[in-house]
Amino acid sequence: MIPDRNRENWLAPKQLAQRIQRRRFLGLTSCLLASIHSTHLWARDDKEASTVRLGLIADLHQDLVPDAAERLDTFLEHSSQHQPHALIQLGDFATPIAKNKTVIDRFNAVDMPKFHVIGNHDTDGGLKIAQVVDNWGMKNRFYAEMVQGLKLIVLDGNDKPKDHRGGYPAHIAEDQLEWLSGELQHAGPMLILSHQPLAGPAAVDNATAVQKLLSAASDRILLAINGHTHIDEFLEVGGVHYWHVNSASYHWVGSKYQHESLPKELHAKYPAMINTCPYRDALFAFLEIDLARGHLTLTGRQSAWLGPSPSDLGLANNPQVTPEIRGREQELRHKISKY
Repeated sequence: MIPDRNRENWLAPKQLAQRIQRRRFLGLTSCLLASIHSTHLWARDDKEASTVRLGLIADLHQDLVPDAAERLDTFLEHSSQHQPHALIQLGDFATPIAKNKTVIDRFNAVDMPKFHVIGNHDTDGGLKIAQVVDNWGMKNRFYAEMVQGLKLIVLDGNDKPKDHRGGYPAHIAEDQLEWLSGELQHAGPMLILSHQPLAGPAAVDNATAVQKLLSAASDRILLAINGHTHIDEFLEVGGVHYWHVNSASYHWVGSKYQHESLPKELHAKYPAMINTCPYRDALFAFLEIDLARGHLTLTGRQSAWLGPSPSDLGLANNPQVTPEIRGREQELRHKISKY
């Protein structure tokens, strides 16, 4: 497995191969803290006011990444410090096959509510969505849950449009849109969760239709959160803020920029990693929401590239392509007069 310390040894594979060990928690914390102040007007009594804390991790890619299990462990260890009310994994987590059972069980064994979002790679190898739902212990492929007075709406962006021509779909079908429309009638605060983005880079192919529904409920939607893009991005469309949560593991650069950042032994065992720029440390985030004041705090994590960065390889510099999840400060304009 990829060690967490002495990262200079990535340049000396023979030495590193002898030092691969379990990633540990001590000394790994490097978080960026920022606050999002909103003008939500929550009509709640002080006694009813509560804070919701959520832990989020995206695109672990257990099937591709040598130390994915240890990256998950690091997230779970940090979660014990932050004490969230629920954990959320945003997809491209681990295909439901026998060799991944330990990782899936490790996430599901946490003694708090935990929620899954299905990614496009979670059915790789010819698996079906129903197999993912069953093996991950999900209630459905799209669903809603309440956590401490906050409604979580989880979408499945893997529907196939009628004109689908192959490849990974990124679509929210009509039946799911109809269901979403009904769920959005909720009078209180909501978070929207999906793997594929609903706005910004790589958005679902019917993003306009989805955004129309969400914008109509923008006075109650705090954030729409996604994974998939392996970037750190925050944008606003139609009164709704959309947050692209960076991958826990790497940024994909593709076959044109293939290179070796890891020891040859690991590249031989995990061949897809040649198309990536790995992150030294696991990335994840914690979201704290004070429902009484409408105050949101994003806590991210900073790492570094293992080996060359995408810009070192010749890709155009992009501030969203970074080995970190930034904390942010944003004034949300929602004003809720009834809750």
